Amino acid sequence: MTGKKIYLSSPTMHGEEQEFIKEAFDTNWVAPLGPNVNAFEKEIADYVGISHASALSAGTAAIHLALKVLGISQGDLVFVPTLTFSATCNPVVYEKAVPVFIDSEKDTWNMDPDALRRAFEKYPNVKAVIVVHLYGTPAKLYEIMEICREHNVPLIEDAAESLGSTYKGKHTGTFGDIGIYSFNGNKIITTSGGGMMVSEKEEFTKKATFLATQARDPARHYQHSNIGYNYRMSNIVAGVGRGQLLHLEEHKDRKKAIYRQYKEAFADIPEITLNPLNEDGDANCWLTCMTISPACGVTPNQIMDALDEWNIESRPIWKPMHLQPVFAKCDFIAAEGNGCKEGVRESAAEDIFNRGLCLPSDIKNTPEDMELIIKIVRKHFDR
Repeated sequence: MTGKKIYLSSPTMHGEEQEFIKEAFDTNWVAPLGPNVNAFEKEIADYVGISHASALSAGTAAIHLALKVLGISQGDLVFVPTLTFSATCNPVVYEKAVPVFIDSEKDTWNMDPDALRRAFEKYPNVKAVIVVHLYGTPAKLYEIMEICREHNVPLIEDAAESLGSTYKGKHTGTFGDIGIYSFNGNKIITTSGGGMMVSEKEEFTKKATFLATQARDPARHYQHSNIGYNYRMSNIVAGVGRGQLLHLEEHKDRKKAIYRQYKEAFADIPEITLNPLNEDGDANCWLTCMTISPACGVTPNQIMDALDEWNIESRPIWKPMHLQPVFAKCDFIAAEGNGCKEGVRESAAEDIFNRGLCLPSDIKNTPEDMELIIKIVRKHFDR
């Protein structure tokens, strides 16, 4: 049976976006520069409480330029969490550097600080660490930052999924040397496609902006001393972002309400556990996820198939990067203390992937939508 389409996390427009876009059209600022770009950079920087920002074409572009401005180059090692989307680690390979994948810890599903520490013991000459705030939940930043400081290694925060989340009262994306945000269509606010690099160091964002505009030297003629990229955000896209930013707190409140509703709805089902939230932070709850106890015999695919029959979108947890064919030759540092299944060690990230799925978390879901989703899931566990 199929009904209306219920999305995992789709854009929610409000109207102010059109006003900024119209202004860009009326003033003919239809280019990868202009007042909306400048204003969006300042508004994001002010919102998260950081000094400098560079608006770019995607969060992936922001990670790539973060690596560039930190001088990451061929053969360099970069520590990356294994439980993430490929966009976190693909830019490492763009620079012909080598990702080393770090396992998750079960308190937040993010990079395990103990595994990170052991990774430094094995690879003391690593050049950078990228931490991800998975599904909007802050990582254990103080522990990770301390480890990075001990080894004098820069930290990049992939806060693509966590705009609006805070850790000990401070916004994610503002702890590391460089932070990045994504405004992809499914994020908590969107520009349809786009990203932002932020930093307290102006030289980082200035260099990123320079590289993002084809690295044109300050000469009257077209002169280039560096290889550049076409990574700048357009004035039209930035207008969408400015309108969306006005509603970020509203979106965050609704996402958190969805998480709470699922938690209450499944509280009496011991086989279901929602994605954990960092008790030292305030997550934006971008996506609500669940894991299923393997002993009950219900699988994530069964839940997703049942939802799909009703035209309801869900999706698996990210498949760990160390299990991806394209990264098969990369090293992986597993968290300690994981059990074995038939003699094969299963990492924390694999366990989360094998038992988990992402639930529909669209802020436009009606009470009737949520009731239907919950009913379909519960049906698999009701005795």
